[in-house]
Amino acid sequence: MKKYIILAFTAMLPLAAAAQQEEEATENGIVSVDGTKGFTITSKKGDFVFKPYALIQTTANFNYYDDEGLDKAYNQDNVANTGFAIPYAVLGFTGKAFGRVTFNLTMNAAASGGNLLQQAWFDVKLKEQFAIKVGKFKTPFTHAYLTTLGETLLPQVPTSLTATTIMPHTLNAVTPAIGTGFDLGVEIHGLLAKKFGYEVGIFNGTGASVNTATKTFSDDWHIPSLLYSARLTWMPKGVMPSTQGNPNRLHEDKMLFGLSVSENVESESESTNDFRAGFEFSMLKDRWYVGAEAYYMHVGFTKRQKIDDTFNYWGAYAQAGYFVTNQLQLAARYDFMDRNSTGKDGLLNMPAVGVNYFFPNTNLKLQAMYQYIGRTGHATQLDRDNDDLGQPMHTAKVLLQYTF
Repeated sequence: MKKYIILAFTAMLPLAAAAQQEEEATENGIVSVDGTKGFTITSKKGDFVFKPYALIQTTANFNYYDDEGLDKAYNQDNVANTGFAIPYAVLGFTGKAFGRVTFNLTMNAAASGGNLLQQAWFDVKLKEQFAIKVGKFKTPFTHAYLTTLGETLLPQVPTSLTATTIMPHTLNAVTPAIGTGFDLGVEIHGLLAKKFGYEVGIFNGTGASVNTATKTFSDDWHIPSLLYSARLTWMPKGVMPSTQGNPNRLHEDKMLFGLSVSENVESESESTNDFRAGFEFSMLKDRWYVGAEAYYMHVGFTKRQKIDDTFNYWGAYAQAGYFVTNQLQLAARYDFMDRNSTGKDGLLNMPAVGVNYFFPNTNLKLQAMYQYIGRTGHATQLDRDNDDLGQPMHTAKVLLQYTF
């Protein structure tokens, strides 16, 4: 497996020299530096820009779990994780300096621990074809996570990216998810001819909740135990905005195809080496948004685990949104996941529908969705029962968002 990973990275790096995933208008992942949200302080020459912003999301949640995994003797109810929540209460500022350095600092007051610091980075653009980004930001993997926060089609990202994987219970100390999200690291990226983008980065691989250097050296591969990641994109109609629905973009004609690979190299006694690969497609055509992704993860235990076994997982989804009016967007998604690995039969299939309403001239957005988790193709009833453990069969969510 190691030689295939090395070949994949070797193939992508020369293309990177010839090929920014996002245009400057959405580069901080929350609000536009040059857009109309909030206000901006700009120098006369335009080489210095400073923009404070806020994003607040409140949700009403209902989750119904099936009987598998519940112990009625302990009064465990089918309805759980239900009520009101604030997933994001973001305060931050972004801007540019000297015409070439972009910076961003974001605190999420609704989080705790290391997640309080949601983003902190600066990006030095030496030229359009080459820039260096350093700090805490989104890893270059999956369109679902790279979409601007607050501009996703549904208020919940696909479950196939966030659900922990299922392994035999004797090995279940390690259960990685496919999605990687925010992390600390360094990345080079660039854009060629407004069509070809690349991102190549090295990250801690510990996720958004850790802001310290905790990694070691890999005992298996004899390299630093970090997350190595790369992404290539082709945008045949120009740079694709990182949005899944924006009432100010109802006359776009953009398209994106992307490929990404990563390897999270570990070395501790209870850990795994996780290889990920993904393909993504997204399109904006007037009132339509269409997106689809497929991704794969290979999990191999470290030698210190003394487990001679590997597991392969995959997930995929397709989604679409249409603006019926300038403020009302209808949404639908179908999500799949092979959560118990390809070594066992059975899939999770997770259809979802939603509706979004953008209140005019207020920066308020209302989202609502319903998702059902179904199970199909399992060899035994026990496999079927185990496959959706920890995941609600029925999910309903209403989200109200304000940005400034």
